[in-house]
Parts: sequence; structure tokens; C-alpha cells
Amino acid sequence: MTTNALRQYLEYYRDLGIDSVYRRSAPSEPAPSAAVSIPVVLPDLAPPGDTLPAILSDIGDCKRCRLHEGRKTIVFGSGNERSSLVFVGEGPGADEDEQGLPFVGRAGQLLTQMINNTAAKEGIPIRREDVYICNVVKCRPPENRTPLPDEMEICGEFLFRQLMAIKPKAICALGATAMKALLNTKEGITKSRGRWHKWRGIPVMITYHPSYLLRQYNQQARREAWEDLKTLLHYVYD
Repeated sequence: MTTNALRQYLEYYRDLGIDSVYRRSAPSEPAPSAAVSIPVVLPDLAPPGDTLPAILSDIGDCKRCRLHEGRKTIVFGSGNERSSLVFVGEGPGADEDEQGLPFVGRAGQLLTQMINNTAAKEGIPIRREDVYICNVVKCRPPENRTPLPDEMEICGEFLFRQLMAIKPKAICALGATAMKALLNTKEGITKSRGRWHKWRGIPVMITYHPSYLLRQYNQQARREAWEDLKTLLHYVYD
């Protein structure tokens, strides 16, 4: 069982209100006179003093899942490594795989406009380069398909370490895949967006992925995404 799977297992029981587990005696041990209660302790997701360079080094020439078979470049993340705000997307596309940077294609250009224009209109002195941007998976899925659950779990451990190393004031989850990776929820994005959630005590704002907003008929979704971003930026930088 991986650390992340064990964590989800223990978190499930803790959310049910179970805060202790009972250890059975080993065959060689004398039977205790009473059951031994052991507090539920969640395993650390990251080593103490973790850093982004250390995480990237641990990823190495990653071949932990099938996504490495078609990738050209591992896309780790970019931006201000001390940012108070982190954007999390789904995974690299063709342009990102080519350049080794997240959100550099058409969706990335729209995200840049959204950040820069919203900040300027709201009088908040930040631009895209002032935030940190990464993805749930670091290798491009074939034909840009949605990452599979096991791929998200394996790569998600590195995402979680990134977030814990940066310790942002807030996280923006772009799209359903990022939302599911962070919140482990089955709720639809239209119900979850625009509301605050929590990941390990850090506020999370859910909004639409920029690739979804590129579709011409999504004018209402664009307006909603801009409102989400406005709320997010004011929370982080006011």
C-alpha cells in the first residue's frame, strides 16, 4: 500500500469519527488484560525540510507509471517558488511536453490573460510570473486524455509534496481532475466551483480549466471563472 493510499484509508476512518485503532497482540506476545488503543496517526506526505529541487531530484527520469512511455519532457512546474498562490491543472499538453513548462499552449495563454487582466482591473500588483503553476501529473497523457486514477495517485504524491514545500496561502484547482486529486470528491465541478474548500488546512478555490473556457459557447462559464479568480486574488493579496 502506498503512503497516499494509506493516508486516504486512515483519513476515511478519521472522518467517520474514529480516532483510535486497536492493535492485536502478536502470537508470541502475551494477551493484554485490556484492548490497546493507538491514536490514528497519518503518515507524513513529505520528508522534513522538503524543497522543490529535492522533489524534482526524487522524480528523476520517472518511469513509475505508463505515462512515461509517450512523454518527451517531465513538466514539473514554474513560477515563484515562494508564492502565496498555487494554480494546479490536470496535466501537460503537446506544447507543455515540448517546452517542459506548464500552461504554455492556448489554454496557458488564456490563464495568463486571466491572471494578469484580473489583477490589473482589481488593482492587485501581481502577474503570472508571481504565482506558481503545476499539474496533477507531470507527463503528457496520450492524446491529452484524462489521467487515470493510478496515474493520479502515483504522481499526486509529488504534487502534494510541492504544495507542502511552498505552503501557499491558497490553491486554485483548475478543472475536475485537479479538484478530484486535491479533494477526493465525486461532486461535479459546476457545484464545487466558486466555493472555498480545504486541503490540509489550506483554502482551495475550484474553477474551470482554461481549455474548457476556450470553447466559444462557454461565455457564462468564462464570467464565472473570472469571478472565481477575482475572489481568489483578493483573498490572497488583500
